[in-house]
Amino acid sequence: MAAGYAELLRTRHAARLLVGTLVGRLPNATAALAVVLFVRAEGGSYALAGALSAVYGVFTAVGQPLLGRAVDVYGQPRVMLPASVLSGLGMALLAVVGLDVPWLAYVAMVIAGFFTPPLEGGLRALWPGVLKREDRVHAAYALDAVAQEVMFAVGPLLVTLSVAAWSERVALLVINLVGVLGALSVVVSKPSRQWRSGPREAHWLGALRSSGMLVLIGAFFFVGLALGSIAVAAVAYADEHGDAMVSSYLLSALGAGALVGGLVYGVREWPGRPENRLRLLVSLLALGYLPLMLAPGVVAMTALAGLSGVFLAPALACAFVVVDRHAPKGTVTEAFSWLVTTFGVGAAVGQSVVGPVVEGGGSPAGFAVAGAGGVAALLVLLSTKRFLGDPVRRTEGARPAENDRNGAVEPGFRAGHQA
Repeated sequence: MAAGYAELLRTRHAARLLVGTLVGRLPNATAALAVVLFVRAEGGSYALAGALSAVYGVFTAVGQPLLGRAVDVYGQPRVMLPASVLSGLGMALLAVVGLDVPWLAYVAMVIAGFFTPPLEGGLRALWPGVLKREDRVHAAYALDAVAQEVMFAVGPLLVTLSVAAWSERVALLVINLVGVLGALSVVVSKPSRQWRSGPREAHWLGALRSSGMLVLIGAFFFVGLALGSIAVAAVAYADEHGDAMVSSYLLSALGAGALVGGLVYGVREWPGRPENRLRLLVSLLALGYLPLMLAPGVVAMTALAGLSGVFLAPALACAFVVVDRHAPKGTVTEAFSWLVTTFGVGAAVGQSVVGPVVEGGGSPAGFAVAGAGGVAALLVLLSTKRFLGDPVRRTEGARPAENDRNGAVEPGFRAGHQA
């Protein structure tokens, strides 16, 4: 297993792009915690901290697909680096001005959120041109999903250490400066500078004119909802057992399960159409969420949490492949950004919905919301099979389907994304 990933990372530019993208996304991964810590240190209430974080999240969701569309049109360096700088300046504005002028704090969050660079979608657009082989691209998608789990685990620790070493204000500034440097590392690389999207048909819907993309967005909204509800339900479960650390056990186990599942999934090439494989993976993901509502003892619950995460990274990695197959010409970065955005919005909705549910029915009811989210994601995929069919349906003499950008016999690996 390790040898396969080592070969991938030895490919020229691969390690730099992966690390640079992860570092560049650090501000986004830590924003919620960093903002809450800063607001509390400045004497603000939890309500204000939550409102500012929510504004950041909403405008990140708005900005990601729009910036992704701009990347497809103008290229990565001309969009990603200015966006990263502006997002960092938004956070710097909050750190410098503080809470003395509340409306200015909200403006800072709007700027920081809206201009969060779509590095995640940009990296996935670069992989085919960098790695050349379809099996390596699929492995890279899995490794990317795994690295994301690691980043969301390590990011909060870095914020905490920065606060301990300096202050909440300095932590906010340092994390965002590091993020700009990460984005800079990506956009000055040769693959990023030379990458060009495929020819784009002018259409106001962009990537959303693909029925397959709409299906994926609908399904992964509910996957995100399930994960968001688990985060809150885990805290309620910990409260019920009188130990705040229990929630970290559950969430760490879920992350560890995703890590193992992603690494195992990405080490080999899987047969069959990825659309069918995605339905299978999401069904297994939903099946893993359902036992959580039993809410057994801490040891058993931790084991169940680990099992529930096993198919998360594989489902995400497979979804990236399916996005690449169904995104209309010239919209690949926007398409990936839509999936990321929808996933995040789903998580936010899950967190807001599960609160009242937990208050009324305890943690088992909260975990039931997660199970319902997983089942809903599966139902979306099963009920829309005809819209998520093979994007390449050709007969001799027929012209290629719109989504077959390079006319390849095997769809899914798009040489048209190469630099």
